[in-house]
Amino acid sequence: MAAVSDRLPAFPWDKLEPYKKTAAAHPDGIVDLSVGTPVDPVPQLIQRALIEAADSPGYPTVWGTAALRDAITGWVRGRLGASAAGHRNVLPVVGSKELVAWLPTQLGLGAGDKVAYPRLAYPTYEVGARLCGAEAVVYDDPTELDPAGVKLLWLNSPSNPTGKVIPKEDLVRIVAWAREHGILLFSDECYLELGWEAEPVSVLHDDVCGGSYEGIVAVHSLSKRSNLAGYRAAFIAGDADVLGELLEIRKHGGMMTPAPVQAATVAALGDDHHVEEQRERYAARRTALRAALEAHGFRVEHSEASLYLWVTRDEPCWETVAHLADLGVLVAPGDFYGEAGARFVRVAFTATDERVEAAVKRLG
Repeated sequence: MAAVSDRLPAFPWDKLEPYKKTAAAHPDGIVDLSVGTPVDPVPQLIQRALIEAADSPGYPTVWGTAALRDAITGWVRGRLGASAAGHRNVLPVVGSKELVAWLPTQLGLGAGDKVAYPRLAYPTYEVGARLCGAEAVVYDDPTELDPAGVKLLWLNSPSNPTGKVIPKEDLVRIVAWAREHGILLFSDECYLELGWEAEPVSVLHDDVCGGSYEGIVAVHSLSKRSNLAGYRAAFIAGDADVLGELLEIRKHGGMMTPAPVQAATVAALGDDHHVEEQRERYAARRTALRAALEAHGFRVEHSEASLYLWVTRDEPCWETVAHLADLGVLVAPGDFYGEAGARFVRVAFTATDERVEAAVKRLG
């Protein structure tokens, strides 16, 4: 076990603990804007679906029920603009982080292979490469990479941590480049329904991929759009051959979404009203925090989508973390997401209205 864990970087969130203690000592308590975990209630229709499916004594299937596959394909066609998607183009997964971390291993990658991801990125892309012994490489523009040895290319739009959205014309160019070089492209689109100043587009959209899913897969999660982080409800969609191979591997590994969660996912994907209600909550919190941060001397960069504001005071990120912790506000240091984030912090707007209001007052 030590040989595997030695491949991994130090768990970044452990470094934040002293600052968390400082923030928690504030007389009015901590305002935790670091992790970005949902805090609002799970919509009632989703809870009902989970409860009604609670009597599920048998093993669920890895591919999911026909009803689940119907729900996913219907959503992928309607929301992502992937008009040709069918059951063979979708696969439920046990939360998107599990998929990201173990995908290179399940693809059979290892020493001599390269996994590429954005220079500023969710740390689990690197973890996935390290777990299987592949080489992790970063990029600013993936089409400027040396394609030799690159077996897996991660896109992330909207970006975590920056909130940056890749324009449709760039997606077209990147998909064409990956196909030209035989590189499997996975696009992490978990924040796609949270566009504020830009409209995120999926790599599966007909205008991007030409109606063919060859060599491309999109990753989606219900954690943010439906407040289901605790349910571990997610799925992938795209190339049927790739998903078919992953299905066989995941059958052997017993990677099954629990039956009640499958039923809850069907309910969640079949309702848009709760998604819009949650968007309105996040939009109000985002507006309030952005104004307060800018008035406090921060500059906001990108942040046109997702659940975060990517901000800087043009100082080392840990100085900013310490400054805000003294105010009782905890944020994530930018260097968690790569060296390029060393002078930024990521501010989540997933706290309750009351805690966001407290942060606004403290920043004022």
